[in-house]
Amino acid sequence: KDEQALTDWVKSSVWSGWHVSGTCRMGGSEDPMAVLDARLRVRGVDGLRVVDASVMPTIVRANTNISTIAIAEKASDIITEDSRGNGKGN
Repeated sequence: KDEQALTDWVKSSVWSGWHVSGTCRMGGSEDPMAVLDARLRVRGVDGLRVVDASVMPTIVRANTNISTIAIAEKASDIITEDSRGNGKGN
């Protein structure tokens, strides 16, 4: 009985600490599952980009904070390039 109570408590109280990532697949136009292009633009929605952990292809083995900051820094560069007309595929 105590073992069952412990099992029940674990099932109701414990949760994963993993951060959600990898939910916005990035890829070429030939990939029907890709919702983003290489410049983080959402296909079919003008002016919308995804800049968070969802663009990571897999969950990193560390805190996602610094990886997400790096994605945001790169996105800043991409958006600046695109706004100046220097980006690919404008």
